[in-house]
Amino acid sequence: MGRLPDTLRARPRWALPLLVAAAFFMENLDGTILSTAAPAMGRDLGVPAVQVGAAITAYLLTVAVLIPLSGWLPTRFGARSVFVAAVVVFTVASAGCAAAPSLPVLLVLRVLQGAGGALMVPVGRLAVLAVTERRHVVSAIAWLTWPALAAPVVAPLLGGLLVTVASWRWIFLINLPFGVVVVIAALALVPAERGEDRGRLDVRGLLLTAGAIAAVTVLGSLLAGTDVDVPAALVAAGAGVVLAVAATVSLLRSSAPLFDLRILRVETFRVTHAGGSLFRLAVNGVPFLVPLLLQLGFGWSAVQAGATVLWLFVGNLAIKPVTTPVLARFGFKPVVLWSSAGVAASIALLAVVGPDVPVVLLVLLLVAGGAARSIGFTAYNTIAFADVERAELVHANTLSSTVQQLAAGLGVSVAAVALRLGQAVPGAGDLLPYRIAFLVLALLTLGAVVEGALMSPSAGDRIRPAAGRRAAARSAGTRT
Repeated sequence: MGRLPDTLRARPRWALPLLVAAAFFMENLDGTILSTAAPAMGRDLGVPAVQVGAAITAYLLTVAVLIPLSGWLPTRFGARSVFVAAVVVFTVASAGCAAAPSLPVLLVLRVLQGAGGALMVPVGRLAVLAVTERRHVVSAIAWLTWPALAAPVVAPLLGGLLVTVASWRWIFLINLPFGVVVVIAALALVPAERGEDRGRLDVRGLLLTAGAIAAVTVLGSLLAGTDVDVPAALVAAGAGVVLAVAATVSLLRSSAPLFDLRILRVETFRVTHAGGSLFRLAVNGVPFLVPLLLQLGFGWSAVQAGATVLWLFVGNLAIKPVTTPVLARFGFKPVVLWSSAGVAASIALLAVVGPDVPVVLLVLLLVAGGAARSIGFTAYNTIAFADVERAELVHANTLSSTVQQLAAGLGVSVAAVALRLGQAVPGAGDLLPYRIAFLVLALLTLGAVVEGALMSPSAGDRIRPAAGRRAAARSAGTRT
């Protein structure tokens, strides 16, 4: 993370992070928004609604499988060229999806759309990190964090409204103006410089890694479905384990690996992708469970449930202005520890609410949970690259993008499996399955709490805002 190139110094520091954040929002939104439109899409395309789920899986699978390429391509063709091409592919594929006359055509176009989505965010984030000085990393990552929090929350309501007042095709059409604006802005904001040429592509590492990711993604899709195909799930799980082991061995032995797994020796990077993955998994499971609880457990309408879940987003936005000052004042270890604990507590409390809970209390709980989510995401995403040297940045960004995508995707699967296990309990009733599912997610988040407690007190100090470092130094001097 070096000095800002002369060509970009005149532009506001937030411009490039905000541009990438817009692309991130588009990519995340399209991964989840179809769920509420499936019945309408099925009727229009002449297929059962359940088959439309293949369009969601095709997109998520393509994104996950192609993310590992996001590290090699910019070093060969330049970040600006790859980012702009990815946005163009995504936007054109969106237009094609909107005009799709049948499900097979839609599936092909969703794969193409996923290919663009897989490269937009990792390449964009790499460009941001490459031109951001260490002292500004916290604020830059704060801009990049909100789409991951907002899209899963906004998607159900937005999808429902578009289907109700217009057509499911508008779910894809709304990407067109966003895509055009992002391309124009990218030509002015994304640096054209290439990273160090990494030579030939590690094809074996790519194939093994992509195969492992594909198996895990398919497993997650199978487990999240209404009727689990147990033999297929077992095959996917077995294939995922075998391919993951083979990919690990190949990457460690290669002289020029697709990405270097040795980067996990860096404590701050490892924390982000161990406990941080549990944090992401739980956080992404909540927007899936809450609308189901409100509709099927409490008897609310889909619009009421979708509007209520938006309070998570309110909490995300409300806390955003103080995220950087909080990190500056307290440092990364306390923030990671207490934000994870706050998320765990808010999820556990969702397990005890019932239909008679006052709406005000439910809203306050969702706002508090959203605030804890926002602070935790910003802390994890920022500290991931705190101690990563510039020469290792490409490897770290590629591995980070891959792990985060898998953790986010598995959140819904784990929540669905926990919900299904709760439904299998004799005499479970309407609410017990949801209570069990929320408690499972809360317990997973405790893993992040434990890891936060074990972090080094000085973790992340290299990028901690200067005011916070000075305050910590004064406090240490007073104690001695």
